[in-house]
Amino acid sequence: MKYGTGVALVIVAGILWSCQGLIFRQIETAGTWAVLFWRSVGMLPVLLAYQAVRHQGRAFNGFAETGFAGVLGGIGLVGAFGGAIYAIQATTIANAVFLFTASPFIAAILGLILLRERVRPETWGAMVVGVIGIFVMVREGLETGALAGNIAALLSALGFATFTVTLRWRRVSDTMPSVILGAVFSLVTGAVVALALGQPLAVPVSDAAWAMAMGAGTLTGGMILYAMGSKVIPAAEMALLSNIEVVLSPIIVWAFLGETASANTFIGGAVLLCAVTVNGLIGARRAALA
Repeated sequence: MKYGTGVALVIVAGILWSCQGLIFRQIETAGTWAVLFWRSVGMLPVLLAYQAVRHQGRAFNGFAETGFAGVLGGIGLVGAFGGAIYAIQATTIANAVFLFTASPFIAAILGLILLRERVRPETWGAMVVGVIGIFVMVREGLETGALAGNIAALLSALGFATFTVTLRWRRVSDTMPSVILGAVFSLVTGAVVALALGQPLAVPVSDAAWAMAMGAGTLTGGMILYAMGSKVIPAAEMALLSNIEVVLSPIIVWAFLGETASANTFIGGAVLLCAVTVNGLIGARRAALA
């Protein structure tokens, strides 16, 4: 695959992911755990089919090599998926997606604590700036009642950071088995928690259909394209390109649904996004010079 093709695949992945907020807003009555369940139902067939194509019909190839790290990564994805769903339902799309971008900073801290990975000085600086941006956004939740959604978004970022760090821990080269485990764990978690809380899984057909379409199309389709592009694009550049989702998501829901957010959300989000972008650019430059 050529570099330009990889870039195009990652950009399309970001566009697909950015459409998820619009789909979420079509779900009328299903709760967080029911959405998690039905979205996972949509994810699994597509993920398994992709694995089967990659490995000549062996859909479960690579699970043994993933091992315990893959299981932990899958558990991390449950938090990432569940937190994201709750955050988007509890706050604005802009608020949620901007807070999701804290994931690289959380991964850096986890990597330092758990893997003894060195954190570059410029990354520490970017973290400080990012925390300022997060504070500007989250403090408003104390007044508007969106604090729970903000916390859920940060927990989602923590879940994805956990997924990233656990795979680095065992140097897992194929992330798809862990993603499949994450979908399985999410399906089970959504069903168990929904039933425990008395929330119905038998939601309206339209809600289940939207959730499954999101799982099969925008989420899983984006992940597959992202994984394909990652074969020819350095990690630092991948992180930068994935920010397309953050930029487009608020624009799409504003254009189609008229949903907007407060000035503080955009100010804090812009600060956080700049911190992530600058850190990624420095990382990309370092990788190019190495």
